[in-house]
Amino acid sequence: MTAATLAAARPRLGGLAAEAVFVGRSMRHSFRDAESLLMSIVLPVMLMLVFTFVFGGAIDPSGGYVDYVVPGTILTCAGFGAATTATFVANDMTGGIIDRIRTMPLRAGAVLTGHVVASLARNLLATGVVILVALAIGFRPDASLLDWIGAIATIAMWIFAITYLFAAIGLAAGSAEAASGYGFILLFLPYISSGFVPLESMPGWLRTVAEVQPVTPVIETIRGFLLGTDAGAAPLWALVWCAGIVAVAAAWGAWLFRRKAGRR
Repeated sequence: MTAATLAAARPRLGGLAAEAVFVGRSMRHSFRDAESLLMSIVLPVMLMLVFTFVFGGAIDPSGGYVDYVVPGTILTCAGFGAATTATFVANDMTGGIIDRIRTMPLRAGAVLTGHVVASLARNLLATGVVILVALAIGFRPDASLLDWIGAIATIAMWIFAITYLFAAIGLAAGSAEAASGYGFILLFLPYISSGFVPLESMPGWLRTVAEVQPVTPVIETIRGFLLGTDAGAAPLWALVWCAGIVAVAAAWGAWLFRRKAGRR
């Protein structure tokens, strides 16, 4: 009896039992890989400190630059944390775990769900640490409880979207090293946005790029919630961008998973 026939003869787990198993598995792997978790926190914190204390005086002599830079740093933190998902997924695809799943009464796609949910939890934790450091160095948001909830929801929405995208990149890559390289370009998006400098300070062509890419409306939405600035249509565009990224990444990831795992 072949592995495919054996798997088909067994009933699959009902509900979200399979997803819960793989969320737990991915969470354990995340905390065992302490170096990746630490770097996803340390790098954005160092970046925030450098921009605040080295460049902040030149950009904003009044000393208020820390308030401006924190939203961009938060999204940078999210990018670093989500990038590890591509490596984890690529390792699963090349490490034999998918072949073992074929013989079990599990939905093979549950492993991808596990990676995405675990990454969301891991990156929200890292984001919390970054915000605490920002508060310690002078970040003073003017936000109510509802504003904080809105900001956190926006951050979670963005993390979820780019994590799905990184997971699809991990599926498309032939190795963990390739997955890390392919996703590296996405980590530069916060720098070509309103995250660290006002759009008005950019050359015309670069400003156009910054205005139409997805990170800028997400940053402006977070800034509007935390600092009370006028976000304009940014919240709507942030929602559209995140929903679009999730839809494309989920469809691409599902197709890649069926193609590589050989199972629906």
